[in-house]
Amino acid sequence: MIALLVRDLRLAVRAGGGFGLGLAFFLIVVVLVPFGVGPESGLLSKIAPGVLWIGALLACLLSLDRIFALDWEDGSLDLLATAPVPLEGIVSMKALAHWLTTGLPLVLAAPALGVFLSLPQQGYVWLVASLAMGTPALSVIGTFGAALTVGIKRGGLLLSLLVLPLYVPTLIFGAEVARRGAEGFEVMTPLLMLGGITFGTLALLPFASAAVLRINLR
Repeated sequence: MIALLVRDLRLAVRAGGGFGLGLAFFLIVVVLVPFGVGPESGLLSKIAPGVLWIGALLACLLSLDRIFALDWEDGSLDLLATAPVPLEGIVSMKALAHWLTTGLPLVLAAPALGVFLSLPQQGYVWLVASLAMGTPALSVIGTFGAALTVGIKRGGLLLSLLVLPLYVPTLIFGAEVARRGAEGFEVMTPLLMLGGITFGTLALLPFASAAVLRINLR
């Protein structure tokens, strides 16, 4: 399993779908927002949590179609499906590799990019906490979407359409945690909801993704 994780990390970097692409997109979104809404710091600080969460969500979408595509093209996915390792474990390693190359860099970069949007000082801790808790759910849900569309030529648009509605609850509660934290309000209720969504997806979706892959590989 560790060897599979290391292999996926190397493939993500070599194929150009690693953390660099997601970070560049995240930076572009954050830099363009002040040009669109104006440089007023009061307005920027109010919308900063939502903008940062939307930027992170869209950045996660960029590399979802690569989770299984490379293995499908070279036939490795068939070998992995017949390996003595449970397919659920393989799917989990794929999701972990995606989070390490996409989600984790976004979590680490978010505080620096929050400066561009005049994020209040008390909001940085809760922004990082919400992204650290929510981005694993984005990767696991994205892995499920990638399993649904594996083998479909040019399925990137279809994948985005399938995954985006599933991302909405994570976006709502993640942005709410960051917003309440920035404004000094109580954050435990949306934080618990966000944690429930993340742990629920971690517990259930690997089995759903594995079942979908078995159907697609028949």
